[in-house]
Amino acid sequence: MNENHAHHAHHTQHHPHHDHEGHEGHDIHTEHDHHSHENHGDHDHGGHAGHAGHGDHVGQFRRLFWIMLVLAVPVVAFNTMFADLIGYGLPDAEWVRWVSPVLGTVMYFWGGWPFLTGGVGEIRSRRPGMMLLIALAITVAFLASWGSSLHLLSHQLDFWWELGLLVVIMLLGHWIEMRSLAQTTSALDSLAALLPDEAERIDGDTVVTVSPAELAVGDVVIVRPGASVPADGRIVDGSASMDESMVTGESRTVRRGTGDDVVAGTIATDSGLRVEVTAIGDDTALAGIRKLVTDAQEASSRAQRLADTAAGWLFWFALGAAVVTAVVWSSLGLPDEAVVRTITVLVIACPHALGLAIPLVVSIATERAARGGVLVKDRLALESMRSVDAVLFDKTGTLTKGEPTVTGVEAAGGPGGPGGHSEDEVLALAAAAEADSEHPLARAITRAARERALDVPGARDFSSSPAVGVSATVGDGTVEVGGPYLLEQRAADELPVADTWRGQGAIILHVLSDGEVIGALRLADEIRPESRDAVDALHAVGAQVVMITGDAQAVADTVARELGIDRVFAGVRPEDKAAKVAELQGEGRKVAMVGDGVNDAPALAQADVGIAIGAGTDVAIGSAGVILASSDPRSVLSVFELSRATYRKMTQNLWWAAGYNLVSVPLAAGVLAPVGFVLPMSVGAVLMSASTVVVALNAQLLRRLDLAPEASTGRFLGRS
Repeated sequence: MNENHAHHAHHTQHHPHHDHEGHEGHDIHTEHDHHSHENHGDHDHGGHAGHAGHGDHVGQFRRLFWIMLVLAVPVVAFNTMFADLIGYGLPDAEWVRWVSPVLGTVMYFWGGWPFLTGGVGEIRSRRPGMMLLIALAITVAFLASWGSSLHLLSHQLDFWWELGLLVVIMLLGHWIEMRSLAQTTSALDSLAALLPDEAERIDGDTVVTVSPAELAVGDVVIVRPGASVPADGRIVDGSASMDESMVTGESRTVRRGTGDDVVAGTIATDSGLRVEVTAIGDDTALAGIRKLVTDAQEASSRAQRLADTAAGWLFWFALGAAVVTAVVWSSLGLPDEAVVRTITVLVIACPHALGLAIPLVVSIATERAARGGVLVKDRLALESMRSVDAVLFDKTGTLTKGEPTVTGVEAAGGPGGPGGHSEDEVLALAAAAEADSEHPLARAITRAARERALDVPGARDFSSSPAVGVSATVGDGTVEVGGPYLLEQRAADELPVADTWRGQGAIILHVLSDGEVIGALRLADEIRPESRDAVDALHAVGAQVVMITGDAQAVADTVARELGIDRVFAGVRPEDKAAKVAELQGEGRKVAMVGDGVNDAPALAQADVGIAIGAGTDVAIGSAGVILASSDPRSVLSVFELSRATYRKMTQNLWWAAGYNLVSVPLAAGVLAPVGFVLPMSVGAVLMSASTVVVALNAQLLRRLDLAPEASTGRFLGRS
């Protein structure tokens, strides 16, 4: 499969705004542009405006970090204050004195540039935050150190070594942050990489190799065994077991044959296919998913705004603390100490971990979700999911398969009825008569006969009459299959079992041979086997499960009884579904609506969390906040679990990041100076970067979450 992952080159034709500039292969500035004030004023993650707006890449920060690290060694080693601290002597040459100031100045302007420009950006947008604090700290240290080197200020302010360390450590923190963000973007890149590099298009009698970008709708392409489909299409010849896990998250392969739709990026595992292209470029499911993932990662959430607010407060907190520090130490007659402490306060107050805390958690969560077949379109939906206490399921296609299935066969007068037809014979004759019909009920009957491996006789002279039924000649006799109108026309009576079946809301078809009723078929929308687990697990989470359907009450009650559903809204017209959601919300409940998207759109939009299920290729459902690629209702539990885990990580990170600052700033200001403890600037700088690393690592733990529907459901049901 590695040939499918070779390059993304062709994908730039689909998405011209993505430039893969080779910095670790990640187009990272697209992920980050939304951090800049210019593009999204309200998405200030603690001030990445400077570097994000300049399209800086992981590679550039990595290089800058290593260069500054090399420069920092002589800056620190030849610094007299550092030598005194450690206790070694420096050569007594004049040039030694100037190593630190000269290289330190290079570090300030070159290594500090991203922070200086970022700080200016924050002043311009009147939104002080992290960058401004870093810029302030290194500028104050830079000026104080020159003052000391030129003997204008106390030698105690010979801060070159600390300036060097600060720049290096801040660049390291930034590089880590960029890398994490880049890994998140790689979810998008891996979607691009699913497409093959070339496609084999059939041109008349020849096969031409072209790039997928050159395909047009209507082209027929060959997909060889083990290769991936180059564009969305319909199979015109052949059948294969398709690995669709990249789109649906389902690990099992799915059999697809002539007439079935296939999605770009899915893999034909066992045999070749001919596929007619139905969508290309931005219209494909993959491009739709890619766009959804990008949108989700750019949406700003309440918790993010919380982090932004915290960064703003910390700026003023630091500034206030710095002013108080300067005033108090100066009034004690220690102006040099005042400068040292003030600078230390400004350095330590950089809320770096804070700017990283939330964006990182959310971006990792959305990527982790996408890999598990859960596409988070709106981050707020992901956040509100953890407090949902009522889940409303649309019945058809969500809890049930959405297609009729034969659930019962009854022979007239029992097995030895008129003509002695057995149940299997009744089904075989019905299947023979229905063989040429395209009607869903006909397909259900022929499928049932296939599943029972029945020998279906050949039929001729097929005819069908709407609302009545079908008839065909089988052998020497005429076989008819139909509903109540057919019985009326033939003046025949229905079988006694029909009443019971009708009470259960089933569809009833009678089978007649030469005008004589030989049996009846019971058809119903089959309940998905996973639905029961999904309902049980939701009960375990403490949510009420409600079903909404346009079907008759009898049908709805049968399904509800079987699944243990709490409440049923039956006979609801599509346009009234949203009102039912509002009714539940009126009872003070937080409602998640799960539907298949099309006629459920208003209800999905009305719900606190709209979840479109089994959307497959139709991923662009505008009204849902979360889209489940698989049709498994248990995936709803995956969303629950992801929501809870994400919120946990966000709060842990916020407390860690802000708590660190609240403790260290007073220590740096000299609160404990009376008892002889003052936090050295270097220790402060190291601790601050350590807190950034802790936050980053804590967020990475989300990657371990297993979001397979059965795993999530199993955990809630206590089976794991």
